[in-house]
Amino acid sequence: MPTYAEPGRSFERDMTYIADRILAGAESADPLDDSFPSESKDSPRDVPVWPAEPGRYRLVAARACPWAHRSIIVRGLLGLEDAISWGAPGPTHDARSWTFDLDEGGRDPVLGIERLREAYFAREPGYPRGITVPAIVDVASGMVVTNDFPQITHDFSFEWREHQRPDAPDLWPADVREEMEAVMERVFTDVNDGVYQCGFAGSQEAYDDAYTRLWTAMDWLEERLADRRYLMGDRLTEADVGLFTTLVRFDAVYHGHFKCNRNKLVEMPQLWAYARDLFQTPGFGETVDFDQIKRHYYVVHADINPTGIVPMGPDESGWLAPHGRG
Repeated sequence: MPTYAEPGRSFERDMTYIADRILAGAESADPLDDSFPSESKDSPRDVPVWPAEPGRYRLVAARACPWAHRSIIVRGLLGLEDAISWGAPGPTHDARSWTFDLDEGGRDPVLGIERLREAYFAREPGYPRGITVPAIVDVASGMVVTNDFPQITHDFSFEWREHQRPDAPDLWPADVREEMEAVMERVFTDVNDGVYQCGFAGSQEAYDDAYTRLWTAMDWLEERLADRRYLMGDRLTEADVGLFTTLVRFDAVYHGHFKCNRNKLVEMPQLWAYARDLFQTPGFGETVDFDQIKRHYYVVHADINPTGIVPMGPDESGWLAPHGRG
């Protein structure tokens, strides 16, 4: 099994992903996306582009993983189920790959593979980086197209708009875009990744620093949500999706397993009510599997939890209690 906490070092997430994009046209449909300069001899395109064709791709995303969980939620909120199929690996994996042990015969029923690394190796033999989820796979070739999790959900909103359901929410409202991106950056750095920086810290100093930044940000969020229903006001946005996937794992995993234990989520009135509000919103709670979440963290991180014992708690019934944030 891999080692997640390296003695004497702080945790640094490798954010290098396969950069290919799936676009609706020759250029990005997001008017603020400057990834693609106008083509000329002086500014050639260096990011491969694939067409947004319904039925062509399969989203491989484990319910257990918070980064993959985002893509499952956004796909459902936007009504893209018929346009992009979904394959769900099981909650545990080894150093080699995520596996499809939940499917009959241990193979993904569409891709026909046992391990996700088969799709990565089809793209690049001996792919040298992590075999991560979410990943979008081109069904015909069996190759991974991209595993860039923030870009995947962003492009679901902009590039797949023609295939969204008519009443799909606008998860990237233009009038709050600048503030929203700043909020998302802080949430990602200090909360989403902050819990990992606590859990995978290899020194007391690294842990103390991550712990302080995490709880400073959690207190900031508690205050921010005191006078608004969602992070950006009265509208649900992708910022809420990104925060939810950490909050829903907080008491079950991060509080104990990752030593983020100043207090529990249920002890923060605004954040706990906000998390329940999202959980009870169609598209959120039904994608959560607490058993898979706990099995993933407590079994896979063998250097942190060497016994492999998965805790029975906490009580999940509170997620369905009234939240009072109408």
